[in-house]
Amino acid sequence: MKDRLNKTRKGLWAIIAVLILSSCSQQQNWPQFRGPESNMVAASTHLPDSWGEGKNVKWTYKEEGAGWSSPIVFGNKVFIVSAVPEKITSKAAEDFGPPPQGKREGEDNHGADNDHKGGPPVNGNGPGPNPPSVQQSPMAGPPVDTTYKQDVYRWEVICLDKNSGKELWKNIAYKGNPSIGKNPQNTYASETPVTDGKRLYVYFGMTGLFCYDLDGKLLWKKNLGAYETQMGWGTGSSPVVFNDILYIQNDNEVSSYVLALDAANGTEKWKAAQNEKTTYTTPFIWKNKLRNELVTLGKAARSYDLINGKLLWELKIGGEQCVPSPVGDREHLYLGNAGGRESKGSLMSVKAGAEGDITPTAEAAANNWIEWSLPDAGLGNSSPLLYKGYIYCLGGRDGILTTITSETGKVVYRQKIGGVGAVWSSAWAHDDKISFFDEKGVTRTVKAGEKFEMLSENTLNDKFWASVAVTGDAYIFKGVEKIYFVKQ
Repeated sequence: MKDRLNKTRKGLWAIIAVLILSSCSQQQNWPQFRGPESNMVAASTHLPDSWGEGKNVKWTYKEEGAGWSSPIVFGNKVFIVSAVPEKITSKAAEDFGPPPQGKREGEDNHGADNDHKGGPPVNGNGPGPNPPSVQQSPMAGPPVDTTYKQDVYRWEVICLDKNSGKELWKNIAYKGNPSIGKNPQNTYASETPVTDGKRLYVYFGMTGLFCYDLDGKLLWKKNLGAYETQMGWGTGSSPVVFNDILYIQNDNEVSSYVLALDAANGTEKWKAAQNEKTTYTTPFIWKNKLRNELVTLGKAARSYDLINGKLLWELKIGGEQCVPSPVGDREHLYLGNAGGRESKGSLMSVKAGAEGDITPTAEAAANNWIEWSLPDAGLGNSSPLLYKGYIYCLGGRDGILTTITSETGKVVYRQKIGGVGAVWSSAWAHDDKISFFDEKGVTRTVKAGEKFEMLSENTLNDKFWASVAVTGDAYIFKGVEKIYFVKQ
């Protein structure tokens, strides 16, 4: 009896130890775009409340080149990517800022327009694969500027020591001419890398896909082709990895698709064509009470079986900008597209287990699979934030924070916050607080819940379009000029 009790106690302690280690890992690692669960929720309760020039900035790293991609963290390593110009002759060198928004010529209010040019979509040890020749849409309009083909960049992957900011290694994935053009306000390194702790997966859009070990050794690389993007604006959708499968969403003007690759060697497992044009949203692994599924957004949301790529359900969502990524819990998925000058960003709640075409009729706001829909959720380019029963949506340029109950879709409040610049990055939740920063480097923190209360403002003197990474009790902000490690 005593031996049995001792064995039981040892087993319980082993389980407790695993849970503690798992919790610590969740707090320390930020392995992909929007964090461990792709939801921008930070587990730490000891993050700094104030920072600025000379205050709680433990180290900085001067950046070379440009990339609107976010930093990621695994263990004591910080990974960033950048596209460094060596020779520039094209218009793409004119300006800095994220990519554009508006309607395509001839589209209705669910598209984007040609006369509006503000806003974003968003080592190998030697050269990588030759850049593919760009494939153009048969419906292409007037000839676009092709001087980008004379430009020369080097696409870099950089690893920093988290505690000191010291560069541990830097590899050039590819050096040469871009395969496609981009808007002057986009970059050739706008996709955030992802790691599963075994390998680092770096996707440079139409330039190629590169896989390294965490010490910088190139394991494999893959040329996925080059396709024309909307008005030559470039790319911005980040990869995700789950259960040793790497997923890529490449929506463009010619041949849009979702691709699943064996993470160990890059061999194709399945590929599904998408009836979409250019998008900048990142796919989402929805771990619900019935199954795990891969969800992509465009003018329609689609869910795929993770193993074989079978289409599980489809939902037409409209909107002007396919930029935000979904968020979900065990019961529901919350998704929508950004609004624009002629419409406000919408939001819908999808029930777990959905099948087939689940688009509500024009007269209905809900059906068997749609819990609720909110046409004026105020969703901008920042992805919706789900935290403790509420969904927080940020407008792209109007400084309006909209808080919604996740259960019913009821708007709790809309608050216009004065002085807020354009917001391209995702808001985050921590310790009953909601934080977000604008492109001017001002982070605003409000109290989570049904009542608006401003708690603090902190400023870093840089420009910001990349979302924050949270590791333990520290923030890593990626500005245009520098990386900032902020810790109490």
